Amino acid sequence: MVELCGLELAHPIINGSGTFDAIAARRAFGEQLLERFPFAAFVSKTVTLTPREGNPPPRLWELAGGLINSIGLPNKGLAGFLAEDLPQLAELPVPVIVNVMGFSRQEVAELVQACSARPEVAALELNVSCPNVETGLVMGADPDELARLLARVRPLTDKPLIVKLTPNASDVVAVARAAQDAGASALSLINTLRGMALDPRSGEPWLGGVTGGVSGPAVRAVALAQVHAVCGAVQLPVIGMGGVQRGRDALDLIRAGARAVAVGTESFRDPAAGDRVAAELELLSASADGAQLVSPQPF
Repeated sequence: MVELCGLELAHPIINGSGTFDAIAARRAFGEQLLERFPFAAFVSKTVTLTPREGNPPPRLWELAGGLINSIGLPNKGLAGFLAEDLPQLAELPVPVIVNVMGFSRQEVAELVQACSARPEVAALELNVSCPNVETGLVMGADPDELARLLARVRPLTDKPLIVKLTPNASDVVAVARAAQDAGASALSLINTLRGMALDPRSGEPWLGGVTGGVSGPAVRAVALAQVHAVCGAVQLPVIGMGGVQRGRDALDLIRAGARAVAVGTESFRDPAAGDRVAAELELLSASADGAQLVSPQPF
C-alpha cells in the first residue's frame, strides 16, 4: 500500500492526466477493465469551466523518443463532466482525481468548489500551465501567481489539492516551494515540454496548434532531474512522471524522491502499461539490488 496525501493506493502507479480514457477503455474491454484496472488511482483528463473543442488537426507528431501533442484540452466543460463522465468514473475500483484548469483564479475557484462537492471525487489536480488572462502570467511558472491562486482556492475544499507543475518555469524549485507554502497537498511533475514539428514537404508547422507538448522517453532525463530537485526542496509528496515505460523508469523516479509515479505516453502504445509497470516495479523493489535485474535499454 502507498499513502498519497490521505489516499490509500494499492501500488504507486497512476495515470497521467489525459493519457488514458477510462470510459472508452471500458467500452472496449468491458467489465474486465474493472476487474484488472491498470492504475492505483485514476486522474481525469483536464476539465475546464466551459466546453472546449480543442485545437485544429493535425494534433499529433511522433518522435523517435515519444510524441508531440497539440490536443488543446477538448472536454465537455464542468457541467457536462459532472453530469455525464463523473458518474461513470465513479464506478472505477480506484480513487478518482479530477484535473482542472481555468483561465483566471475565479474560474479555477468555481471548478474546485463544484468538483470537491461531489463525493465521487477523492482529490483534485490543478493544471497550472495556463496563462491567467487577468495578468498574462502562466500560473504555474510564477511563484507569486501560483501562491495567489492557491490562496483563492485552498479554503474552498478540504480535499487534497495536487499542483501539476510545468517544466517550462525558469525556476521549478521556487514554484514548488510557493505551492507548499500556500497549502498544496502534493505536487506532480513534469508536464510536457514545449516543442514543434515542421511538415517535411512544405516546411510549415505540422501541428494545427503550431506548437505542442513533448512527452515520452525523450523527456525522461528532464523529469528525473526536476523530480530530484523538487523532492530535495519540499516536504510534500511528489508524483513523478515523464517517459515512464518500464518498472526501472518508475524505480528511478522513486529513488529520486517521488512517492508515486504516473504513466502517460506509454499507455497509447500499451493500454495495460500501468499494470505491467507496477508488476515490474514490485519485482525490482523486492530485490536486494533491483538495478541488477534490468539492464539499460534503448528507447
